Order: sequence, then structure tokens, then C-alpha cells
Amino acid sequence: MTTVHDPAPTDRQWLKITLLCPLPLLESAADLMGVLSGSGVEQSPENESGSLISGFFQLGTATGDSHRPGESAEVILARVNQQMTELFALYGCVPEKPVVTLLADQDWATSWQQYFKPFEIVPGLVIKPSWEAYQPEPGQHVIEMDPGMAFGTGQHASTRMALALIKKSMQGTTAELALDVGTGTGILAMAAALFGAKRVIAIDNDPDAVRVAQENIEKNGLAGKIETSATPVERIQGAFQLVSANIVHDVLVEMAGTLARLTSPGGHLVLAGILSGEQEENIVGVYLGLGLQPLDRLYQEEWVALQFFKGKD
Repeated sequence: MTTVHDPAPTDRQWLKITLLCPLPLLESAADLMGVLSGSGVEQSPENESGSLISGFFQLGTATGDSHRPGESAEVILARVNQQMTELFALYGCVPEKPVVTLLADQDWATSWQQYFKPFEIVPGLVIKPSWEAYQPEPGQHVIEMDPGMAFGTGQHASTRMALALIKKSMQGTTAELALDVGTGTGILAMAAALFGAKRVIAIDNDPDAVRVAQENIEKNGLAGKIETSATPVERIQGAFQLVSANIVHDVLVEMAGTLARLTSPGGHLVLAGILSGEQEENIVGVYLGLGLQPLDRLYQEEWVALQFFKGKD
């Protein structure tokens, strides 16, 4: 493990943890880094090797003045190493040793805000950071979410395409119930509620993600419509007119039977986090075998998002 030495507690300092991430797991790794950090994620331009992702963690002090009060650099680094190793293992990869840097508190947390402005991620849905004012046009919905949540704010193709297919699934229908599996920051669940779902259940197996999603949901005034939970998807009961899951190929295959069961007859299933080509065709074959018909496919960069329909008996 990389050894770091804690700074003197008299000045607030930040721990920057940088990791090289291969392209296939870039979205998931950056989203995880954002959840673990709770402060900010930086990503370098992509190349054939992947991309560098960096998380920023405020170090603990004796007074508990930190995101995670009292935590040392060693404890933070150990937690990031453990959770990243578990994530990389899902793809059959092992992460390289991270680069660790100590930063002085020189307003780094606000200096980059000038680069983030409100943007329309799909027609009718605007993502805005908390420090920017935005007056929506008639028919527009706004989700307030800061870019510290990385890909969960719509900066990745999979998130954007999933949102587009959720909106399409909701057009002309009224979903009494919607389910978002692997909710992360909660952005897909919030979009489903804004597009008309009367009640949404948002689940994630990571307690930190559940906490972040709940905070975002409350911030956007949607707590009355969305329930967050760490309940495993196989224990969820009921039938949902809309089910969404922006995860990874292998996990989507493992939970295919469960997602098919949870999608109500006449309902839609939206899947993302899938590489176009071999992964795409495998997913389509698996879900076809469970009685779901592919309706639409969106492509961006190397990614694809899929919309399925479950016929009525």
C-alpha cells in the first residue's frame, strides 16, 4: 500500500487519490470515486490505456472538521483501495497502485466551478450545479446536482442515453411504479419521477450511494415520490411499469431473471452501461429469452443503451 503521512491538523488539507482506469469500467469507477469522495472527481482525457480519475478527500482533524470526521489519510486510502479492487474484479482486472498527493486548502473546491454550467442533458431535462441560477423554460424539468458526482450527473454517454430512453418509455403512459437498480447518485430515479412516475424505488448495494442518492433526492424536493434502499434487488417484490439499470454487462446478465420478473406486463426495461457489439448482442439474447422484446437502441462512443418491452399475457 502507498504510505502517506498526515499533515499537521492546524490547516485543512486534502488527499488526492489518482487511479488509472481502463475504458470499460471508467463510468463505474469514476461514479464510485465520486460517492467515496463526496467532494469532487477529476478525469483526464481518454486514450487507448483508459483515463486517470482522481478523487479529493478532506482529511480528518481532531475537531472532526472533515467530510468523514477524524479519518486519516491511511484509512481513506485503504477504503478506496478495497472498494476499487472489488469493482475492478467484476471486470477481471486488478487496479494499479494509486498515486497519492496532499493538497493545501487553496480554494481548490471552488476554483473549478466556473467550468460547470447548466446544460440540457435530454430535451426537457436540465442538470444544473447548486451555485448556478437557472430559470426553466415551460415544460422543462431541472435536477440540481454538482459535478463532484462524476458520471452520475450525466457527463457520461451511458447516463445520457439511459435518461433519453427513460423519457421515451414514459411518453404517453403513466407509470404507477418505477424501479432504479444501482441508483448511484439517484439521477435516473429523479428523472423517472419528473417525467411522470408516481412512485419510484431507488436501490443500491452500496450504503454510501444510498446516502448520496437520498441527499440529492431531498435537495430536489422529490423525497415524497422516491424511496431509497439498500435492499438487494432479488428481495424486491411487485411489478414496475418502468425498470432501469445502468450498471455493467456481467451484472445485468446475472440479474436478468430478476429484472424480467420485476417488469410488469406492458412495461419497459431500460439497460445501460453496456459496450456495443458483443456485450450488446449477448444482453439482447439473454433478455429475449426471458420474454422481453427490444424496442430501441441508442449508441454513443463505444456504449449502447437498450429499451425493452414486456408483452402482456
